[in-house]
Amino acid sequence: MSEIIYKKIHEFEKEDLKDLFLSVEWFSGHFPDKLQIAMRNFESVISAWDGDKLVALICAMDDGIMTAYVHYLLVKSDYQDFGIGKELVLRIRNIYKDYLRIVVAYNDEIGFYENCGFKKADDTNSMFITELWT
Repeated sequence: MSEIIYKKIHEFEKEDLKDLFLSVEWFSGHFPDKLQIAMRNFESVISAWDGDKLVALICAMDDGIMTAYVHYLLVKSDYQDFGIGKELVLRIRNIYKDYLRIVVAYNDEIGFYENCGFKKADDTNSMFITELWT
């Protein structure tokens, strides 16, 4: 693995998106055309690259002032445990530092998100960071 480069871009090759999403067994990887459009429509997209290889991605939507929603956070399995996911979360947190809340839906990665500063919401599968309300 060479030095990881982080980019704030919205334009991706279909094959790059397909490879990344399918590498973590996300069904949406079977629809690279739709993913390509989705990336253009997200407010914030930060990607991680090893040379010309897309290895990780985080995307967020927001309401413009109060709440941001992290929709995707993916890291190729052979690039996990190197701090790439955490760096992507830190960069999203920086973009939304003046927002009241950053929300993420999760499945099994509760420990990862807790390590990034998120707290579990009661009786839901969402976590949040509340910067100004705590």
